Amino acid sequence: MKEKGRKVIASNRKARHNYTIIDTYEAGIALVGTEVKSLREGKASLVDAFATVDDGEVWLRGLHIPEYTQGSWTNHSPRRTRKLLLHKREIEHLVGKTREGNQTLVPLSMYFSDGKVKVELALAKGKQDYDKRQDLARRTAEREVTRELGRRVKGMSR
Repeated sequence: MKEKGRKVIASNRKARHNYTIIDTYEAGIALVGTEVKSLREGKASLVDAFATVDDGEVWLRGLHIPEYTQGSWTNHSPRRTRKLLLHKREIEHLVGKTREGNQTLVPLSMYFSDGKVKVELALAKGKQDYDKRQDLARRTAEREVTRELGRRVKGMSR
């Protein structure tokens, strides 16, 4: 019996803060058995992860999947480089965009989709400090406006 839906294993919450997301892709990932078992326990970290394109293949580096506790000599290395599975046309598009400069590949989340592990990969551009401050100020202003509108609807204006 297949699983339905999308069960998130790990997400990179700082990515949307540190980068401007231009485009997103869903990629499969080549894993070994003990990695999948460790992921089913919900253990993974995308904090330092990034993707590179080498010789026409996309590789995910810095992803931490801890060793499986019941694993034996067949256990995997926690920070090994893992291959991402994308269509050739998507890879060629990513190669062109990353070579233009100022754009990088950042994993946003890792999840199970119908029993298979998928990675949401983003083509992103790094934000400067002033961009981050502007975004924070904009979100704060929007929150204040929403809060004030809620007060007015309830008749609780100051």
